[in-house]
Amino acid sequence: MSLYKTFLFASGLIRRNFINQKNKTMTKYIFIFIAILISATITAGDKIRGYVYDEQNEPLTGANVHWEKTSNGTVTDANGFFEIERIENKRLIISYIGYATSIITVEPQNEPLRIILNGEVELDEIVVHERHLGMVSPRGSIIQTQRITHNELYRAACCNLAESFETNPSVDVSFADAATGARQIKLLGLPGTYVQMLTENYPNFRGAASLYGLDYVPGAWMESIQISKGTSSVKNGYEALAGQINVEFKKPATADIFSANLFANDAGRYEANSDASWHINDNLSTGLLVHYSSDGEQHDDNDDGFLDMPLKEQVNLMNRWQHRVDNYISQYGLRYLHENRTGGQATKHLHVADPYRIMLNTNRIEGFTKQAYIINPDKVESIALILSGSRHEQRSTYDRTPYNVYQNNIYASLMYEKEFLPMHSISTGLSLNYDGFDENLTRNGEKSVFDRTEVVPGAYMQYTYNLNDKFILLAGIRADHSSIYKFFVTPRIHLKYNIFEWFHVRASAGKGFRTANVLAENNFLLSSSRKMMIADNLDQEEAWNTGVNFSFYVPLGGKELSINTEWYYTNFNKQVVVDMDSNPHEVRFYNLNGKSYSNSFQVEATYQFPFLRGFTLTGAYRNTDTKTDYRNVNGGVLRLKKPLVSDYKGLLTASYQTPLKKWQFDLTGQFNGGGRMSAPDTYNPLWEADFSPYNVWNVQITKLFRQWSIYAGAENLFGFTQDNPIIDAANPRSDNFDGSMIWGPVLGRKLYVGLRYNISRD
Repeated sequence: MSLYKTFLFASGLIRRNFINQKNKTMTKYIFIFIAILISATITAGDKIRGYVYDEQNEPLTGANVHWEKTSNGTVTDANGFFEIERIENKRLIISYIGYATSIITVEPQNEPLRIILNGEVELDEIVVHERHLGMVSPRGSIIQTQRITHNELYRAACCNLAESFETNPSVDVSFADAATGARQIKLLGLPGTYVQMLTENYPNFRGAASLYGLDYVPGAWMESIQISKGTSSVKNGYEALAGQINVEFKKPATADIFSANLFANDAGRYEANSDASWHINDNLSTGLLVHYSSDGEQHDDNDDGFLDMPLKEQVNLMNRWQHRVDNYISQYGLRYLHENRTGGQATKHLHVADPYRIMLNTNRIEGFTKQAYIINPDKVESIALILSGSRHEQRSTYDRTPYNVYQNNIYASLMYEKEFLPMHSISTGLSLNYDGFDENLTRNGEKSVFDRTEVVPGAYMQYTYNLNDKFILLAGIRADHSSIYKFFVTPRIHLKYNIFEWFHVRASAGKGFRTANVLAENNFLLSSSRKMMIADNLDQEEAWNTGVNFSFYVPLGGKELSINTEWYYTNFNKQVVVDMDSNPHEVRFYNLNGKSYSNSFQVEATYQFPFLRGFTLTGAYRNTDTKTDYRNVNGGVLRLKKPLVSDYKGLLTASYQTPLKKWQFDLTGQFNGGGRMSAPDTYNPLWEADFSPYNVWNVQITKLFRQWSIYAGAENLFGFTQDNPIIDAANPRSDNFDGSMIWGPVLGRKLYVGLRYNISRD
């Protein structure tokens, strides 16, 4: 597929001293890969390419495309993309269940076809609607990927990215502590720091933004989310140790003319989202996205004297442009965010002269640009440049402890792709990542400075072998040089074999690296009295990940039962251990001395019932075994399960949409297993050594109209909450105070209502 579709990038914020970075290794990579770009000139077969969409400009996965009166055909992938060998027959037939078949005459063209299918098939005044799934696992993808579309996002409140995984069996999102409202992703039993976060296929929300970044992406802005587990492509870098999550925002060229989303719940949270797009001319379009949210009411339902959720106010703005002239495509975007959040003691009903307060003030600006040129569309040959930059400022006070972090990030990627022959293609490129941190912490009158700069130039090459879509091999390797950790190599390989049309096997293996930003990624731990003990000369984290996936597509009752079974194993060679077990009054960060690993097994099944059109049921079960060797007080090593991680998770989601698309009913049940807590104080145990299993249920009802819809629902329907989420809350400045012992919900049942409105471009 053409590479121009993969890239965008943010311009901005280059520090003056960055240009003077002297790195001979980078210069050597540049000359080597420029030679590769110049030498790649082998021709390929003549093919027709295009995209198939529905009326809402959503890609149709699995649409049938074939030449009239022939058996020569193909199907579309997760992006609605197809390519088919050109033959003398000029009439192309495109069909999809529940959509009107389209027959088009194909003339010589220099750009991909764009085909829109009508989602209604009329038979004697009867309209039949075929509901397509909101969460899709593309069959043609060599990397096991789940794509969450806006249809799936609409099944829950989904106010931001953190709340977008309620119906997803693979990703867990939980609170990092009970005071700041920070949330963490967990994937394959590992925290979100090991998951590479991308927005429109470039790295984002790293370092200082990683802790609260999930709240920085409004749900109404998102077009889709792609989740891949294990090692990903080397194109996007070396950081995906457990997996990768990519967010696609609404595009000016395909977005609605106008849309709005209003939301409110009984906890006093209010939110307004709006976006609009303009087609200035045939080649130029722009879009504006606006978000405002406020959590202004104090709640202390468990009467521990602390706010159940911090007070928050956020303003989020984004403007983006898209320009295309013949084979040249460019995109530009600029985004600004401001957020205030206040946590700590609930002063509304608690009269305290000097309350314990946590205050965070965040400003973030980021920009990107993507430049792509399609050299030869028939040979899938293109070159692209992605640039992005961000400035993140967080000024915070944890009671009497000031903590400030400022991060500048620059990312650049130059990429080239070409299909040499129908079975052989190559992708190669150069990348550069710059992180500059200005970070300081003042505790007990002592100020500690953690300023640092890391520059990582790199280069990669990736080869794809495709044997008639029956067997696919994707092998990649990249070499990078860190100004802190020197030279390192990242190999990765993916295999896919379609044993039968209904049985596909995938396997992957590869390495991942990351630089641990200890304070920036763990500053929520300052909401406790634990002393922070950070060792010197922390390693660059390094892990191998291997995985296998079996996908079954079983015809059953005129429908298809989809079953996915997978196993992933992550083994750390080097790791920065976060140790809260050696001493209940300390948190220690030190290099791994021993073994650390995660085993994750999951099975998932989805079925659309034929006897109840519009009803979809998904069930999943995951078992996780994550263990690390910790140092004990005597200098020995003790292997323990990772604390605050459930041993298993079950998920059941049911969705029903009435035949005329007037109503939709959604129910989601999450069944979370028990797990281990960090070791309590032996002489004064203030919490249990383990936590018990618990269940959470969510429900939503949506009334659909032509251009708008209203929805109402309940989160945590039966009101389950963790008892005493804050340890020794009555004495917040004592040695026992700790707000980080979170394993379950801290808020009870929340009722909400919302309204969506859109003016479709079609």
